[in-house]
Order: sequence, then structure tokens, then C-alpha cells
Amino acid sequence: MVQNFRMLFIWFLLLWYLRNSTSLDSLAVSQSIHDGETLVSEEGTFEVGFFSPGTSTRRYVGIWYRNLSPLTVVWVANRENALQNNAGVLKLDERGLLVILNGTNSTIWWSNNTSSKVVKNPIAQLLDSGNLVVRNERDINEDNFLWQSFDYPCDKFLPGMKLGWNLVTGLDRTITSWKNEDDPSKGEYSMKLDLRGYPQVIGYKGDVVRFRSGSWNGQALVGYPIRPFTQYVHELVFNEKEVYYEYKTLDRSTFFIVALTPSGIGNYLLWTNQTRRIKVLLFGESEPCEKYAMCGANSICNMDNSSRTCDCIKGHVPKFPEQWNVSHWYNGCVPRNKSDCKTNNTDGFLRYTDMKIPDTSSSWFDKTMNLDECQKYCLKNCSCKAYANLDIRDGGSGCLLWFDDLIDMRHFSNGGQDLYLRVVSLEIVLKYGSPIPVCVSCCTYLKFLITLAHFTSVRFYCSQ
Repeated sequence: MVQNFRMLFIWFLLLWYLRNSTSLDSLAVSQSIHDGETLVSEEGTFEVGFFSPGTSTRRYVGIWYRNLSPLTVVWVANRENALQNNAGVLKLDERGLLVILNGTNSTIWWSNNTSSKVVKNPIAQLLDSGNLVVRNERDINEDNFLWQSFDYPCDKFLPGMKLGWNLVTGLDRTITSWKNEDDPSKGEYSMKLDLRGYPQVIGYKGDVVRFRSGSWNGQALVGYPIRPFTQYVHELVFNEKEVYYEYKTLDRSTFFIVALTPSGIGNYLLWTNQTRRIKVLLFGESEPCEKYAMCGANSICNMDNSSRTCDCIKGHVPKFPEQWNVSHWYNGCVPRNKSDCKTNNTDGFLRYTDMKIPDTSSSWFDKTMNLDECQKYCLKNCSCKAYANLDIRDGGSGCLLWFDDLIDMRHFSNGGQDLYLRVVSLEIVLKYGSPIPVCVSCCTYLKFLITLAHFTSVRFYCSQ
């Protein structure tokens, strides 16, 4: 009798050990976790389980940082279909699908596995990146994942996550805010990679653009040239299969999250082992110049300008001066003089430094051209309004051209990049009392203008 009891006890301990050791960070087919149980990633960074947000009593399956306070949820599975009590179960079925069951054993959510890959002994595993993945048991290649939560982000953008498109499948990975602090269902605000023209990160309220982080220039997103933290590397991946923006950590003792709040404000959240607390920095409409098209078309926003926030670019004047004079800048600026480019191309370019370059949704780009080739290409097309380098690293490379009104420009006190704006030749003469950088083809005409206008103090040189 005692011997049988001992054997039964040993078998119980063995089953308990197997259950807990194999389910620490993963689920095999037909295994499950109930409300009150969790999976924990291998190094203890992330946890997945059931939670109630804010003051709500509804239950959701989510992923959160295990040792952060307050609770920081980074992903929610059933954000559109809450459980009404704590009778929920998360399990993996034989098809390789994660499913959430309610108290009546009805499925209220399942992972959207659209992969054509063969399913063989699948497991669901929570990784230390915060990514919940379904994969075949003996295949750890991330390209072969059957499903992953990183493909379906919520309101947090984590290191290693892709913001952008899989051009083969049409998958669009978009950050969307919670409805409010008590409700993680999709809110009004989103942040996505816009593929029109040259790809750029844009923040929306519904379908309306609210802020523009901008395109990638090789060093940073143009809207934020000075990175708030240096423990991370950023890049834009742009090929025939995928276009996405991502960042990766260089220091695993820090947690860095990009979050979109229910009010549409972007937050950088930083936690380090040294501070043991979350530091918050704001972006996206946190100041006037971050509001999209704050100054309207053909105008530059400048927070360092004490007299006014917005200025027309050279050669342009306020479209409605009476509104401009009372700080209503939204209608922007229009050309002061009409270009005679089509009959006598004597236009030139003025260089603006430390700029947030304009909205690239209607731009044209070429990765192989240099800046001189870019200038010549722009000059011979009378519709071209401005040009810049695509990548500012190592002296610059690539060509970016604009053909419509220039929208959402900003001048920074430091950082930013050079932008070359097209102006009619007389505007260049009026601007400079010192050597004038102009295109070679403009030189003869400029000599004539200077003589005609008696600008004896004006000198010029021709760019090569």
C-alpha cells in the first residue's frame, strides 16, 4: 500500500514537472493555459496570459513586460472580442491555430494562419522579443514561422517588429491605438508606412493625416533627426518582397517601446536596469510644428523663430495675407513671380539646411543618381519644385524629387538635411548680396538681370 502510494506520488510529481517545464514558454498541441496561468519567455522578459485593462472587468489574452510596473501590455489577442468572465482558455489545436475559448467552450478568437507552409508538430512559443509565434517543433527559422503576433501589432511598436508591408502577401503591419485605457479594441488613431512616392511613416486619425514622422534618410526618420536614445539601430528595408521600417536593440538591459496613445499622441517609453522606471518622451503633435501641414503649402515651420512660427519659402508669399497676419497659416504660400521655365529655363536652386524634407507621397526617387545628376534632372523638368539626397550618409547618395506643392516642411536648430528649392532667377538675385550658387545654364541670364536691375553689389558663381 505504502509502495503504491509512493509510486503514485512520484508519477504525480513527474507529470507536474513535465507539465510546467514544457509549458513555461510554450504550448504543444492540445495544451492550454487557463485564466490565472501564464507562459513566460525563456529569460523571463515577457509574459502572456489573461488580464483586465484599467478599471474594466472584461478579460483579454495579452502579452506584457513581466517585471515592469505599472503593467505594460504590448499586445492583445482578442482586442475586439472580450471575455466576460475568468473562464477563458488559450490552447493550440492540431491545425497549428491558437484559439481562445470562453466558458461554454465556444471559440471567440483564433490566430489568422494564412501560411501555406506544412504544419508538422506545431508549438506556440513566447520569445524574449515579446513575439508570440507558432512554429513547427524542430524549425526555429523565423522565416518559417506559421504565425506570429508581430505581424498583427496593436498599439506598441517593439524592437524587431516590422512596420510596413509584405508585398507578396499584401500584409500591412500597422500600429493602432486602443479605444481608451479600459478598452483595447481599435481606436481612431493609427501609424503606418505609406507606400505612395517614397515610403514614409505617417500618423492618422481615421483617414486624415495628423503627423508625419517621414521617410528614412539613412540616419533617421526625417521628422526626428536627433534620435532620443542611442541604444538602438534603425533601418528601412526596401526590396521587391518587403518594405518596412524597424529598429533593434543594442543593449538588452534596456527596454524601448514606441506607443500610440488613445488620444493619438506618440510616446517613446524607455526602461533601464539603472533607473528601474519608465521614462516617457512625446512625439506626434506634441508641439505645433509636428502637426501635419501646420504652415500649409510652400512654407516652413520653425519653433526657434520668436517672431512667427511659419515662413514662406523664398519666391513665395502668403496666399491670404490677412489670415497670415493673424497666425492662421493653414492656406500656405503661393509663388510671387511666375516662372518662364518653359520658354527660357533660367531658374536656379536655393539650399536650405537642417530641414525636415517635404511629404514624399507624390515624390519621385532614384537610388543610383548622385546630387549633381539629381539637380540636372530637376532643372530640365519645369514641374520639378525641389530635390534632395535620398540617403545622407557618407556624403549623400540617391535622388529625391518633388513635383507638386511642398507640404509639411520644418527647420530644426540642428539635425535635418539639405533641401534644394527651385526659384526663378530674379529671386536669387534679390536674396543674395554675396556669391550666388546657381546652375550653369542660368549664368548668362543672371548677368543680364543684374545689369538691368543695377545690383552692383551682387556677385555670383556658377555651380559645376
